[in-house]
Amino acid sequence: MATDRRLPDGGQIDRTRPVSFRFNNRRVTGFAGDTVASALLANGIQLVARSFKYHRPRGIMGSAEEEPCAMLQVGKGAKSVPNSKATQVEIYQDLEVSSVNCWPNTNFDLGASVQMVSKLFPAGFYYKTFMYPKKGWMHYEKAIRKMAGFGVAVSKIDPDRYEKVNAWCDVLVAGAGPAGLAAALSAARTGARVTIVTQGAEPGGGLLRPQNEEIQLWLKQTLAQLMDYPNVRLLTRTTVVGYYDANFLVMNERLTDHLSDSAPGQSRERLWRIRAKEVILACGAIERPLVFGNNDLPGVMLSSAVSEYVNRYAVKLGQKAVIFTNNDSAYQCALDIVEAGIDLKAVIDVRNDAATPEAAELKNLGVDVQQGAVVVSAKGKRRVRGVVVQQISPNHESVFGTPTRIECDLLAVSGGWSPCVHLHAQSGGRPVYDQRTACFVPGTSVQNEQSVGAANGVFDLISAIQEGASSGIDATCKAGFDFDNELSDIPLPESENKPYRIAPLWRVPDGSSRLKQFVDFQNDTTADDIEIAAREGYQSIEHLKRYTLLGFGTDQGKLGNINGLAILSEVLGQDISTTGTTTFRPLYTPVSFGAISGREIGEQFFDPVRKTAIHSWHVQHHAQFENVGQWKRPWYYPMDGETMEQAVVRECQSVREKVGMLDASTLGKIEIFGPNASDFLNYIYTNAWDTLATGHCRYGLMLGENGMVMDDGVTTKLDDNRYYMTTTTGGAAHVLTWMEQWRQTEWPHMEVYFTSVTDQWTVISISGPRSREVLQRLVDGLDVSHAEFPFMSFKQCTIAGIEARVFRISFSGELAYEINVPSNLGLYVWKLAYEAGRQFDVVPYGTETMHVLRAEKGFIIVGQDTDGSVTPIDLGMNWIVSKKKDFLGKRSLSREDCLRPNRKQLVGLATEDPDIVLPEGAQLVDEPSTQYPVPMIGHVTSS
Repeated sequence: MATDRRLPDGGQIDRTRPVSFRFNNRRVTGFAGDTVASALLANGIQLVARSFKYHRPRGIMGSAEEEPCAMLQVGKGAKSVPNSKATQVEIYQDLEVSSVNCWPNTNFDLGASVQMVSKLFPAGFYYKTFMYPKKGWMHYEKAIRKMAGFGVAVSKIDPDRYEKVNAWCDVLVAGAGPAGLAAALSAARTGARVTIVTQGAEPGGGLLRPQNEEIQLWLKQTLAQLMDYPNVRLLTRTTVVGYYDANFLVMNERLTDHLSDSAPGQSRERLWRIRAKEVILACGAIERPLVFGNNDLPGVMLSSAVSEYVNRYAVKLGQKAVIFTNNDSAYQCALDIVEAGIDLKAVIDVRNDAATPEAAELKNLGVDVQQGAVVVSAKGKRRVRGVVVQQISPNHESVFGTPTRIECDLLAVSGGWSPCVHLHAQSGGRPVYDQRTACFVPGTSVQNEQSVGAANGVFDLISAIQEGASSGIDATCKAGFDFDNELSDIPLPESENKPYRIAPLWRVPDGSSRLKQFVDFQNDTTADDIEIAAREGYQSIEHLKRYTLLGFGTDQGKLGNINGLAILSEVLGQDISTTGTTTFRPLYTPVSFGAISGREIGEQFFDPVRKTAIHSWHVQHHAQFENVGQWKRPWYYPMDGETMEQAVVRECQSVREKVGMLDASTLGKIEIFGPNASDFLNYIYTNAWDTLATGHCRYGLMLGENGMVMDDGVTTKLDDNRYYMTTTTGGAAHVLTWMEQWRQTEWPHMEVYFTSVTDQWTVISISGPRSREVLQRLVDGLDVSHAEFPFMSFKQCTIAGIEARVFRISFSGELAYEINVPSNLGLYVWKLAYEAGRQFDVVPYGTETMHVLRAEKGFIIVGQDTDGSVTPIDLGMNWIVSKKKDFLGKRSLSREDCLRPNRKQLVGLATEDPDIVLPEGAQLVDEPSTQYPVPMIGHVTSS
């Protein structure tokens, strides 16, 4: 089943397993082992995308994660994934992929009309082009936002399953190329627990581009040895995306994206969170493009990618080819092109002394090898049709001579190699510029990590393997393992070291052509954009990045960053090392939200759902719930046919006239104990606590350091050095953290301790005129008369033999008691209380009724009637602010702003029409007809 450009033999694809998939609704055929990119190229499809800003035709440039252009929408329906790189998506039967950022299609894109006015869209155009008239920006913004972006985020619920794994190892090797495999093998021999990670479907890295039989034999033998060790874990299709403190790394493993049908319940992706004693970064290097006119045309490809498509995927990428290089590595690509039967028209080498054995071999084959020359521009509309070549001066400042056109449909370019220093930089290291190899290499390590092979600027095979083997031994020694000299004896393939020479060329002088020279292909950043930004004062590389978009997006500067840095350096007249690099941040490649979330999704998992011990009873009695913090709290209990308003009115009337029950278990509860407990509370609360008698309760107000109300609640003195504090439902964790912070950092001399007991106690509030009678039926032998059990006191007792604490506290103004029992018995006691109240027509009531009852009394709810900008004085609560003692926030209350006479005050509001209920959050104004903006005099906090 041959396709348009599939070579008749060779490659590592499985020709016995044809695979059919759809691209832009067109049926395309490939073979098992193909990526979408290789299959499209084998079918002669080069135009696959349109560019970000100018909607220029774009093709496939790379072969792995460095691909900047060929981003596709993969899958359909709820399983669709945006911005997937065609080079990393493995094909399977009936896969569906489509181009993005084009309409109606890639061949005819209406957005391309912007190229006619491209001069209006230079770097930072949105800051200066659409500023006038000011009112017009609201319209400009909509159009700009509609044009921005690539794929489409799916709004449907993802049906797939994702998971997370926590793991550890002695040595983590990121990358499974020659250096990584050698490092892992030498480390594994010591008995260390080794994890080796590779992005691809199989290990090998650059060795998967078959070079000779000896190298392939070495790869097979090394892998076989490595897999014989039980202490080795190999993760394929896995990317190390983040390197954090203390050698903590995050890896994304793609489990089923290459399968047409996965097993039921099988996870799609797995996020690894791994801690390693030692880390070896063998991430390889990324080939750089060259910057010249129209260098973004489909058919312009990296020479390493050309070799990979020819050798690994058996794709004949064109009929006539040209190679443009400034270093030695592209000559292997030239030989691969000739071997594939492609007519290699010329090799254009910037250098005047490119005397390599490969160059001599090419000349013997009749290939035109031009030295001291450059490709000034590529020609064509929707793909390369030819190139224009000129000579270049030795200092690379100008071109000269008669321009010569060479017809071709494939242009392989190589501007040198950039080590993948991203993870090294994420770990805290700073890359340094190496003049010899014209690239940034890892600097001094900050954590327990080392870079090897191409990731360390070592570009010849034998040296990379030797460095990898040495690093494996070094890492295991640092991890505490012993070794003997034989362990470091890693066999080497029969190959000779090839020198890597480069004459850096950051930008081809464009003469008078004035064609666009692209630096960042994903974001349409050109060399001119960088010059403009520098002239406008954006001379810091970080400022330049944000102004020109250089290194933004999923590319993160993998392909174009160093070219952009060098061009800026030339404009500023300084060394590249002085300019430095942008900050390499996680994530190295995009990770789906599904993998990040794992199984922590949906109402039950995204945010932990907390339910009280009585929750099942509330459900049985048709309670409607509201979320308060993470708690499910009964909101109201509608009877048949009742609206919320009717249910709340009924519940309020029952509590005021008879008796009601409220589940108050969600209140924060903290036990405070120690010799300095009362002193500590004196500082935390605005009122005094050293006068509180044992067995009594007191309401307290907490302020932040800025003097604003932070939380409130009732605290009870259980005995001389022990208190029981209640907080708001949502403020429990913050209050505990707040108190721990002050005790540990500011008052370490205080002997006081805190324990959260929120989940230990179920709290049943019984409120109303008949509440005392209900309580009397419940407790065993306790006198609940007013004389023996006064307001704001507490009693220890038993209920049906269960130890209980009963507090006489009221949040809504009527006679009320709060029963605290161990949570495991909370439902049982609630049912007893409900039965005891039946003869008094007890009703359960929810939070909405509670809010109405307390609002009628003018009692505040912190977080609803306060918003972080309200003082006790604003609330009319001067009575609780002590004038005699110090407390947190006291000094802030005397600030000028806090003493302003026109500060907003909490007041009661009554509508002229009692049937009108003001919505919470409503803005209050004096005169609605006032010209916009209408001055606001207040707002409604509770209603």
